[in-house]
Amino acid sequence: MVKNIIFIFLILTIISCKKEKIDGIIIGDTLFVHQSVSENRKMVNLINQSLKKDKNAIIEITNFPNGGAASSYDLGYVLTQIIYRIGENQFADILRKIPKSERNEIEGLIAVGLEYGDNDYDGKMDEKRMETEFPKLTEIINE
Repeated sequence: MVKNIIFIFLILTIISCKKEKIDGIIIGDTLFVHQSVSENRKMVNLINQSLKKDKNAIIEITNFPNGGAASSYDLGYVLTQIIYRIGENQFADILRKIPKSERNEIEGLIAVGLEYGDNDYDGKMDEKRMETEFPKLTEIINE
């Protein structure tokens, strides 16, 4: 009986745990802390789909409920990590397929993700600019 209770407890613990890192993509602290388990599961799925170059998942990430402020910066950081992972050229191909009405939000998230994110994982904010870091994406957004 005790073994069954422990086993069930362990299974529930494993199932209900939130993930802070998905295939190397880090969900920033503020965004992670404010996510429910179901929101975190959705974020995990969206990140995985985005890494597979799913346009709709990228749109959903940009519209993901985050509470604003520092959580928006963390959401931008998630997006820039995805861009670095799949490459600017591949992301540019996806961005061209996204309606222009959605691109402004993407631009804002990329901008804060580059400025406040730690995309080189050195423990400091990068303070990079979209125009110099992702010139192709900047060109597409400004079309």
